Amino acid sequence: MADNTRSRRLALIATAVLACVIIVDQAVKIWIKTHFYLGEDIEVLPWFHLRFIQNNGMAFGIELGSKLFLTFFRIVLVGVLVWYIGRLVRYARVPYGYMVSVALVTAGAFGNIVDCVLYGEIFSNPYPPQVASFVPWGEGYGGIFQGYVVDMLYFPLFAFRWPDWMPLAGGDTFSFFDPVFNIADSAITVGMALIILFYSKYLGAYRSDEKAA
Repeated sequence: MADNTRSRRLALIATAVLACVIIVDQAVKIWIKTHFYLGEDIEVLPWFHLRFIQNNGMAFGIELGSKLFLTFFRIVLVGVLVWYIGRLVRYARVPYGYMVSVALVTAGAFGNIVDCVLYGEIFSNPYPPQVASFVPWGEGYGGIFQGYVVDMLYFPLFAFRWPDWMPLAGGDTFSFFDPVFNIADSAITVGMALIILFYSKYLGAYRSDEKAA
């Protein structure tokens, strides 16, 4: 009975995290895409900007492999993670925090899949300063699996100029943090960080007889 109750709670937690992250991620992306022109940058705070960019790559705009390969890789990854969440729910003895962490990674990966699979079909992609709009299916800027991932969170926390006498970098400006990312990327990063820092011993826990502490 106790395991059944805990399984239901784990399932509820996973569902809530998945739904919240995916809905918020997509709502922000759609709002940015339909209200900002590509490349537009609005300073919210000196250390936080909303900057609309698009990319073909993985988290933080990293380019790795072909567009189609990345999309199918994400789909397979999400399928494996959903299967793994189901196994964790049945196992019932992992910490709630571990379930939150795995659900964050899953939701983040799914959020970027939506961009790749659907956005090319349902959005226009005009030249600045025009903003994108919804279009009938099939009249978008690209085919299915060819959509761009929308990024908008930019945190230029600090910047400085290297001394002229420094080899190679002398006179150049260094800024931190340059990558522009989205809520899905953040969910993946936070989830992975939590797993590495606090829950790595629970990886594969559904196959273990060891009870969670």
